[in-house]
Amino acid sequence: MTLYKGIQGFSVQNLSADPTDPNEGQLWYNSTSNVWKLTSVTTAGTWATGNNLNTARERLAGAGTQTEALAFCGENPGGNTGATEEYNGSTWTTSPGSLTTARQRLGGCGSQTAGLAFGGTQDPPVTGSTEEYNGATWSPSNSMNTARYALAGFGTQTAALAAGGSSSPSEATEEYDGTSWATNPTGLNTARSFLSGTGTQTAGLAFGGNPVPAVGSATEEYDGSTWTTSPGSLNTGRLSLAAAGTQTAGLAFGGYTTTFSGSTEEYNGTSWTTSPASMSTARAELAGCGLQTSALAFGGQPVTAATEEWTGAGSPLTVTITAS
Repeated sequence: MTLYKGIQGFSVQNLSADPTDPNEGQLWYNSTSNVWKLTSVTTAGTWATGNNLNTARERLAGAGTQTEALAFCGENPGGNTGATEEYNGSTWTTSPGSLTTARQRLGGCGSQTAGLAFGGTQDPPVTGSTEEYNGATWSPSNSMNTARYALAGFGTQTAALAAGGSSSPSEATEEYDGTSWATNPTGLNTARSFLSGTGTQTAGLAFGGNPVPAVGSATEEYDGSTWTTSPGSLNTGRLSLAAAGTQTAGLAFGGYTTTFSGSTEEYNGTSWTTSPASMSTARAELAGCGLQTSALAFGGQPVTAATEEWTGAGSPLTVTITAS
């Protein structure tokens, strides 16, 4: 202690719990667990296993962040479900509010207390139904102009975007203003279904899709008016994948090529880089949310309740110091 204070100018903190927002290089002693700890920075992204969903399912949708996530709808051996669950960064809790229209392969976006669900299929029929979540219950809103499933959705509850989808690949793009949907006459440059997307209504990113491999690697950026094809394509073309992040810091994970994939790629606004870390559970038809630095993957095909947490390169990481 004396030597450390002499070098650093202050003593090591003795804390009963880890600090909630430690600085890089911060050292402390956890008196509850009786260990020394240090905040480091990850040199490469990594996936860690989280607690399972209460309802295993595939073809579901998600919204929110890694510590405040929302999972809803999907399909399991019992059929389509409207079940909703909330994640607090540790465990999933089933919400008493289920969707009015139980469905699969829908679009979703927003936050844990202001979520949005749209499109999908009840297998059959295909629907354009839209519902809003307030943190407790779902309420119907105006339907999409083009009913479809296997689409990409992102943005917020009051400024959302839906792109692509349907059984025969579509380029259709619609914007939601919190009340109704408006069709943008300028659709995707590459019509596709089973794609994924992330970002906002004025700075969006769409990638992957059917058919593979040609369409499955194509990436497009949306500026609030038009789509522009990015020179950077996914390194692994795939469909039914999940997404997180923003237009300039995107994350793609999971999906299907000729097999289920756990592959993870990061987008920097120009190109995609494959991470050496893959998900523990390779899967397609999963949901994702969060940021490029802290994302969440949950559910998927084959039907699973598996949840995994992504910590991106450069993110703070608390490590325990062990003596040998």
